[in-house]
Amino acid sequence: MEAIKLVSRLENKKSREGTHSIYQTVWRWHFYAGIIFAPFLIILAFSGGVYLFKPQIENVLYKDLYYVKKALEKELTPTELVNKVKKQYPKSTVTAVKSYDDPKRTAEISIKNGESMNSVYIDPYNGKIHGSLAEEKKFTEIFKKLHSELIVGGTFANRLVELAACWGVILLGTGLYIWWPRNKQSIWGTILPRFSAKGRTFWRDMHAVPAFWVSLGILLLIATGLPWSGVMGEKINKMATSTNTGYPPFAFNYMGKPESEVTTKDVAKDVPWATENQPVPASEKGKHSLTLENVRAIASKEKIQKPYSISLPEGAKGVYTISTSSPNPMKDATLNIDQYNGKVLTDVRFHDYGIMAKLISLGLAFHQGTLFGLANQIVGLILCLGLIGIALSSYIMWRKRKPRGKLGSISPAKSRKVTTIIFFIMLSMGLVMPLVGISIVVVFLLDWLIIKRIEPLNAWLNYIRNDGY
Repeated sequence: MEAIKLVSRLENKKSREGTHSIYQTVWRWHFYAGIIFAPFLIILAFSGGVYLFKPQIENVLYKDLYYVKKALEKELTPTELVNKVKKQYPKSTVTAVKSYDDPKRTAEISIKNGESMNSVYIDPYNGKIHGSLAEEKKFTEIFKKLHSELIVGGTFANRLVELAACWGVILLGTGLYIWWPRNKQSIWGTILPRFSAKGRTFWRDMHAVPAFWVSLGILLLIATGLPWSGVMGEKINKMATSTNTGYPPFAFNYMGKPESEVTTKDVAKDVPWATENQPVPASEKGKHSLTLENVRAIASKEKIQKPYSISLPEGAKGVYTISTSSPNPMKDATLNIDQYNGKVLTDVRFHDYGIMAKLISLGLAFHQGTLFGLANQIVGLILCLGLIGIALSSYIMWRKRKPRGKLGSISPAKSRKVTTIIFFIMLSMGLVMPLVGISIVVVFLLDWLIIKRIEPLNAWLNYIRNDGY
């Protein structure tokens, strides 16, 4: 009997040691990922939180450009507005005309001069030009570039942002594992912070408890932003195309799918995500192009809701493109119109999208804060502030637990089997998020091939690995 009890105690001890080894290993992954990527996540949350309120910010900053003093009953025709812009900017080419549903909004006419693209804002009632503005010079574009390219721009910065976002998903997962109650716990410190606590306990609660409440929302924010990323975005787009869950073949109502290398995003403005890579058909031969008034009449007949853009044909085979990337994606529309006979060559609406494109379009609208208006913006802001608060509280918590002269991480697990298994689990996540997999492999190869062969660097790394209590 005593022997059975002894065996039972040994098995329980082994089980506890195994559980503790898993906890230690997950904690260390969480700790090091947080140290490296938390600063980037703060930048993403701050810039994204500001950009959520782009409409309100721009309506204040560019009020003189965007609005007329008085709305009249009769507007000038689009052709008349374009002619006034051409007269004011004779060296530029008009590429698109955008009309708004607000009667007090100026008409927006896009012009191109060499590589320079500008929007000209003109009173639709009297033709007075309020001024011009390049998209990249808008105040909110600073935050958009910070959010997507860390200001510096380029492929490397874009991939770094994507890498941080993907590791953010892992931080959420490992954080929830660490937070998960393992014994009978009070709600205090688990789902409600202990405000009366002091020191490390207080900051632990201010880190873990809010993270629990907002983790699903933050995960949703990250996931809905990935379709815009370089690597995951391309992977998602290919998946949607290969499974016919993006824009479906039957969206080409009036003709077969065009064999074209030109995509909609190459020739049109305000194109929805789902139709950006849709091939553009060619116009049939003809002598006289339709007027903008003709195209606007087609938009009205096809029940396209404002605001929408009419992009002008490029060359003799080019088409008019009517597109609206509405704040509400369910109003999305992309039409290609033969510039000579007015035939609708392609017509793709939200209901034509495949299930994946529909979900992504709704997700992108949520990410930008436009899906359900001001409430969406407020929810997005709360999530961004929550992410910033979680990151800052983790830094304070780390500083309070960090011994002088040490990094303050948890001791490495004694079970090599556990650390190996978790390493391969983390590596498997790289199959879903390629940049994560690449980053893990790169660190592993650096450690194996270089760091271990440089004695001072190896000694320093071993100090970090074995740091803790």
